[in-house]
Amino acid sequence: MAEESTAIVIFGASGDLTRQKLLPALFSLYCKSRLPPGVRVVGFSRSGFSDDEFREMTWEGIREAGEPAGLREQWEEFARGLTYFSGDLADPQHLVGLGARLDELEGDSVSANRLYYLSIAPQLYETAISNLGASGLPQGAGGWSRVVIEKPFGTDLDSARALNEAVHRVFDESQVYRIDHYLGKETVQNLMVFRFANAIFEPIWNRNYVDNVQITVAEEVSVGDRAGYYDRSGVIRDMVQNHLLQLLTMVAMEPPSTMDASSLRNMKVDVLKAIRRWTPKEAATHAARGQYRGYLSEKGVTPHSTTGTYAALKLYVDNWRWQGVPFYLRTGKSLAYKVSEIVIQFRSPPHLLFSSSQDSKLTPNILSLCLQPDEGTHLKFEAKIPDQGMDTRPVDMEFRYETAFNKRAIPEAYERLLQDALEGDASLFIRSDHIEEAWRIVDPLLDYWQDPHAPAPHTYEPGSWGPREADALLAGDGHEWVQVCGGHGE
Repeated sequence: MAEESTAIVIFGASGDLTRQKLLPALFSLYCKSRLPPGVRVVGFSRSGFSDDEFREMTWEGIREAGEPAGLREQWEEFARGLTYFSGDLADPQHLVGLGARLDELEGDSVSANRLYYLSIAPQLYETAISNLGASGLPQGAGGWSRVVIEKPFGTDLDSARALNEAVHRVFDESQVYRIDHYLGKETVQNLMVFRFANAIFEPIWNRNYVDNVQITVAEEVSVGDRAGYYDRSGVIRDMVQNHLLQLLTMVAMEPPSTMDASSLRNMKVDVLKAIRRWTPKEAATHAARGQYRGYLSEKGVTPHSTTGTYAALKLYVDNWRWQGVPFYLRTGKSLAYKVSEIVIQFRSPPHLLFSSSQDSKLTPNILSLCLQPDEGTHLKFEAKIPDQGMDTRPVDMEFRYETAFNKRAIPEAYERLLQDALEGDASLFIRSDHIEEAWRIVDPLLDYWQDPHAPAPHTYEPGSWGPREADALLAGDGHEWVQVCGGHGE
């Protein structure tokens, strides 16, 4: 008699996310011996695959993710644990049939654990959760049951609340893992280590020394074949409400008492609660919206669409640590190059003692955390130019993953997140109150931009850094966008 078994059920198993990310990540975890013994992966979707066809699709996805040289033996072992069930999530009876199949696979296990992954369209989340509850699947078979839900979680505060209520009718909050793959990135996790494992930074990580904080998540690609979805969503829902606000909380949060999930997530929610809320009038002056030239010609975009493909925001965190320090956020499509970067710009020295060969002001110290693609950290400070006099210029002290470690060893974000979900560690997942606070921050801006009388988005050229109005957002405070991370793709 088996003591324990674990099944990973992926709903939407025939989709791109499953093939390109989830299954390759699970195989990588298997090769690293990080999956539970005897784990089974059950694919569920409407496509009529056989088990062998599902395994072939999985192998193709693994090969596309990176040639698994020398891993054919591990693949054959892993493939034996793959199975497929064809069904419709909208039909509760199909889920009852899935339950019978799981019971069969679990056999006489004393404790049967189940992880349900919703790799499906967001509009299907509520139906899927409701039918899971009606089928009795979340009760499991003596072990734990957990559900992983992809972003976006709602389209505004009201829809997020309604979805939370629907989820909580079936699953306890402790069973719910709302996933944002950005938090699984190695360099994002390193931000926590950087802040809390190095005593030299914490004393200056506050309004007394920090002049402003800039967070950039730029994409070189256009909306492409996602145009239909993107036109209904827009840049705020697609990137700001989740990815950028997540990064802001990690920069601004207080040190947690311990690294357990509850303490860590409490600190993040406290940051969101402290972010100054906008009125519609403030939304007009604290944010800039852009749309790249040619967006209206993308397939699936409605004529005369005012959907933003670029956004820049100025936020304030009203607490003792950050009072008065502006946090500038920007993100967009069809920009100059792909880069994700956090810039901490420190205050200039209060009194100028030395001359500078460049200008009459010393360059402020800048700490840049490069999240992708040239992962690493840069610290810019002043140094004396050799020869007579006391002329100075900024120099760069850097750490790069590519040289310090084997960059190829950086795992995919989904590896870490899937492993954490299996182990019950919710530290890198989003709690219900976090989701709702994030929507409270951006809802006034969405309401303002959706008003028929709101100004149209500013047009910017593909390959640029967005509209000039985003520069003006900083210029009014005497600041400008800072770019340290390299301008090249992976």
